[in-house]
Amino acid sequence: MSTLNDKIKGNWNIIKGNLKQKWADLTDDDLLYEEGKEEELLGRVQKKTGETKENINEFIDRMKFD
Repeated sequence: MSTLNDKIKGNWNIIKGNLKQKWADLTDDDLLYEEGKEEELLGRVQKKTGETKENINEFIDRMKFD
């Protein structure tokens, strides 16, 4: 079973597009991905959107990847 960090790492372009669709105020700078800094990324998204990390994690977890 893959972790959320594995999903983010392997599917970042898809996730980034979906996050921008859901929360239009997110910028490329907010969504700058660096391997090993997934929690920092989620913190930026949380701060910008006002969502909880749990809600953001659930949103990403519900995405389907081929």
